[in-house]
Amino acid sequence: MEPILIERQGAFSAGGTVIKSDGTFSPLKPWYEQQGGQTRHGDHADVFYQIPVNAKRFSMVFLHGYGQSRRSWQTTADGREGFADIFLRKGYGVYLVDQPGRGDAGQTTKPVQITGTPDDQTWFTQFRIGQYPNFYDGVQFPKDSLSLDKFFRMMTPNTGNVNEATIVNALSAVFDKSGDGILLTHSASGVPGWKIAIKSEHVKAVVAYEPGGFVFPEGEVPESNRGGGGIPLSEFMKLTKIPIVVYFGDFIPKEETNVPSLDFWRNVLATARQWAKVVNAHGGDVTIVHLPEIGLKGNTHFLMSDLNNVEVAKLLSTWLRQKGLN
Repeated sequence: MEPILIERQGAFSAGGTVIKSDGTFSPLKPWYEQQGGQTRHGDHADVFYQIPVNAKRFSMVFLHGYGQSRRSWQTTADGREGFADIFLRKGYGVYLVDQPGRGDAGQTTKPVQITGTPDDQTWFTQFRIGQYPNFYDGVQFPKDSLSLDKFFRMMTPNTGNVNEATIVNALSAVFDKSGDGILLTHSASGVPGWKIAIKSEHVKAVVAYEPGGFVFPEGEVPESNRGGGGIPLSEFMKLTKIPIVVYFGDFIPKEETNVPSLDFWRNVLATARQWAKVVNAHGGDVTIVHLPEIGLKGNTHFLMSDLNNVEVAKLLSTWLRQKGLN
């Protein structure tokens, strides 16, 4: 491959809070002696960015899902290029975010106890790689043990009790620094993603990979939604002003099954289609893409890092061009 020419790159923190303990701090006391009068900076997002030479006018801001960090956009389980490099090659600036309480943004003001409970097999199943220990037939995931080992090692815990508002505020601060751009979300970042787009005028489009839930206007929330209660119509209408595309992978059944994780995704996909109808009925521009229905089969929950992630990226590139975002 040709080298990627980077004009500038760097890292920064955005958003967050500062708390202070009671008392008075004395620099004359030893460092290991606990004392008051001290501050703690936390609850911010941590961002690594790269801007290529001759960058396009809109950058991409990538927000990871549950148990993940920005690495899920940077690489794949078997070491191929991730979406960050793929779209750098296409001329987009990329901003890779660790949300508050995750990865390099681990400093929080409300810490939680991190457990060491084994759970790899649960995520293997929930992420639709297969029903452990079996892979799904035709799955677009490398089946060698080394790749699976590397995939599991990309998981990272929450270090704090971070609420949705904290994530939304931090990502809005990221957009204040990155400027106008395209927000890409995955899985659990889907719901805060909609609210980031509502809060920040810098969000010019949203690309959501298997978001876990949606925001509906008050009075129009279906029982199946995992995105909480309704929001005022005046806020919801902001989502109708930007183009939105939502992608889902394979192995999502049409009928109810005896596998809870599959029924979970069946309900999410059905809710996504309901949500698109609501947004579009209010004048919006939402497209739902279920990849196997357009001939792209075998994708897991991690569409952006599956074996066919170049093809998945091409679909997005086509959509971006159609919407004048390239």
